[in-house]
Amino acid sequence: MTLLIKSQPYKKMTRMIKDNQQQYFETEEWIELYDTVISTNTNQFKLEHVHDMSYKPLSDRYGFLYLHTNQGVFSYNVAVSPSDFIEAFKQLKE
Repeated sequence: MTLLIKSQPYKKMTRMIKDNQQQYFETEEWIELYDTVISTNTNQFKLEHVHDMSYKPLSDRYGFLYLHTNQGVFSYNVAVSPSDFIEAFKQLKE
């Protein structure tokens, strides 16, 4: 059984064209750190396949959380600082 260690909210932006007008929708989803995997609504990564995590603030409101994996770099738009999430990941990888 996997144990949930930490979770981090992120914003998912969806673009839709309806009645010839472009609309954007923002939904909140969660990235979850377990003892063996990192999971999102669309992806799941084994912990041994995640090499690093980093964070780059863009503005006062948003920043990007980057997961560096063996499949490439995945970015997540976050409104809350992921520093605790990153620290929990690094402690788990030690």
